[in-house]
Amino acid sequence: MTVPLEYEKASEKFFQYLVDARDIAGLWSTHVTYTMTQGVFHVFRRRISTSDAIAFSNVLPVCLRSLFVADWDFNEEKKDFDSVEEMTREVRLLRGEHNFSTVTAIKDVAKALRKHVDEEVFDELLLKLPDGAFEFWRP
Repeated sequence: MTVPLEYEKASEKFFQYLVDARDIAGLWSTHVTYTMTQGVFHVFRRRISTSDAIAFSNVLPVCLRSLFVADWDFNEEKKDFDSVEEMTREVRLLRGEHNFSTVTAIKDVAKALRKHVDEEVFDELLLKLPDGAFEFWRP
């Protein structure tokens, strides 16, 4: 069997996502965009169960899936979905002095992410997750 195209083109697709997210957020660098995306992912996964997080990651492209689960502290305290402002503040805590996430970081990442997933499958999954999950990923 050949290597699935999803894996063969993973780096290229990941960079396309970073460029889209960078442009949507009005940032100047894909490096800054990477940190913003990672922060948004951390904030989201703190609010769902491990099994829900695995289900969520399975609808993401390969490299974003990897970023979503990387460096996961399974003992970290779970949080409830909060105001967008509070969750954005949390996004900006990741690598604080080197984090240039926008005040619209969650919406920016959601908008870019939706360009790189099957939106029907993505929304179907989000509707199965706890209250707040669907709204979190609304662009």
